[in-house]
Amino acid sequence: MEVAPSSLDLRRSHHLYGHAQRSIPGGVNSPARAFDSVGGTPLFIEEAEGAYLTDADGHEYVDYVGSWGPMLFGHAHPDVVEAVQEQAEASTSFGAPTEIEIEVADLVCDLVPSVEKVRMVNSGTEATMSAARLARGYTGRDKIIKFEGNYHGHGDFFLIAAGSGPMTLSKPDSPGVTEGNAKDTLLAPFNDLTHVERLVEAHAGDIACMILEPIAGNMGCIPPEPGFLEGLREICDDNDIVLIFDEVMTGFRVAPGGAQERYGVTPDLTCLGKIIGGGLPVGAYGGKQEIMDHIAPDGPVYQAGTLSGNPLAMRAGHAVLSKIAAEKDTIYDELEAFGRAFEEGIHRNLDALGLDYTTNRVGAMASLFFTDETVVDQETAKTTDTDAYAAYFHAMLEEGIYLPPSQFEAIFFGTEHGNEELEATLKAQRAALERIQ
Repeated sequence: MEVAPSSLDLRRSHHLYGHAQRSIPGGVNSPARAFDSVGGTPLFIEEAEGAYLTDADGHEYVDYVGSWGPMLFGHAHPDVVEAVQEQAEASTSFGAPTEIEIEVADLVCDLVPSVEKVRMVNSGTEATMSAARLARGYTGRDKIIKFEGNYHGHGDFFLIAAGSGPMTLSKPDSPGVTEGNAKDTLLAPFNDLTHVERLVEAHAGDIACMILEPIAGNMGCIPPEPGFLEGLREICDDNDIVLIFDEVMTGFRVAPGGAQERYGVTPDLTCLGKIIGGGLPVGAYGGKQEIMDHIAPDGPVYQAGTLSGNPLAMRAGHAVLSKIAAEKDTIYDELEAFGRAFEEGIHRNLDALGLDYTTNRVGAMASLFFTDETVVDQETAKTTDTDAYAAYFHAMLEEGIYLPPSQFEAIFFGTEHGNEELEATLKAQRAALERIQ
C-alpha cells in the first residue's frame, strides 16, 4: 500500500507543530501524538463534540481515538460540562478533603468487583506505580512479573518490553531505567501460562505481584485466551502473589465493572483512569481492604499527591460514573451492537479486496492488523504491516475518519457512535482502500 498525496490543507497544524517544536520536546507532550509511526504532521485539535472532532484547519472527523479512551459518552457531554463549570466557580482545587471524593469512591467500589477501598491519584502511571509499591510493601518481596507489550505508564520498573509508544519508537527500553529496576522486573509473553509458571518456580518466594492489562490495549487490542486470566489467578493464590489488573483502558469500557466483570476473574488490586475522570487527568488504584489498609496514613506504604482527588476531575468523573450506574443495563448492549456491526462492515470491505488482515475486538475497543496471523501477543502483533497501516491511516484521515496514529494503539468508540457514524466510516473505508491499492 502506498500513501496517496494528501489533499488536506493542514497549514495551521503545520504552523503550530513547527512552533511547538521550539519549546516542547518533539513538539508534543506525549510521544504517541507525534505521528512518528505513520508519518506526517500531527493534527492540532481545536474542539470536539459527541463523536466528532475538529482540527485547527477546520476539518471535521469521526473520532475513534476518544482521547485514548475516556470519552465513553462522547466529547463535551452536557452533564460533564455542567459539572466542571459548577465546580470551577467554587474553585478548581482545595488540597483538602471534599464530599465529592467520597461519592466517586463509593461509585467505584459499587461498580468494580475487586475494589473494597480506593485511593485517587492523578494519572494511570501514578496508579500502577503506587499499586506495585503497595504490593511490595504488603508482601515484603521485591520482584514483579509484567507481560511483554503491556504498557503500565512510564514508571521505571514498567519500561521494560512495554507496548505502544516504545514499540512505535523502536525503543522497547528507555535510557535512564537503572539495572537495579530492571533486575526486579520479570517478563512473560502475554497469553502464555507455561512461561509464567516457570518464572514463579524459578523465583519462588521473591515475587510480590503480577501486573497485566487483562485485555491488552498497547500492542493493539488483544484479548486474553480462554483460561489465561483464570490460570494467573490460580498461580497467584498458590504462591501468595498479589494479582494486579491494569484497567486504565478497560475499566468501565468493556463492562460496568471492567474486564474483571466481563471475564469473571477478580484481581487483588485494580488500577483505573481515563473514564473515571471524564477526560480530566485522573487515576485510581483500589482493591482488597486488607491490602489497601497498608497505605499511609493507615499503614506504612507511603503515597501522596497535592492534586489527588482534584474536585474538577471528581465532578467530571462523578457525572460519568453516575450515568454508567444508572444506564448500565442498556449502555453495554448498545456498544456491543455497534462494535459487532463495525467489525462486520470492515470485514466485508477488506474481504472484497482480498487483503490479509485480522481484527480483535472486546466491547468498545478494537484493532485492525494488516497480517494473516492471529494476534495473541507481542510477537504476533509485530507481524503486522505497519507501512500498510500508515497508508491506511492517512487515507482514512483524507476521508474524514480519525484513527489512532499507531498500529499498536486500540480503536475506541462510545455511545455517540451510531448508525450515521457507522455508515460514514464504512463508506470512507471503501474509498480509502481504493486510494491506496
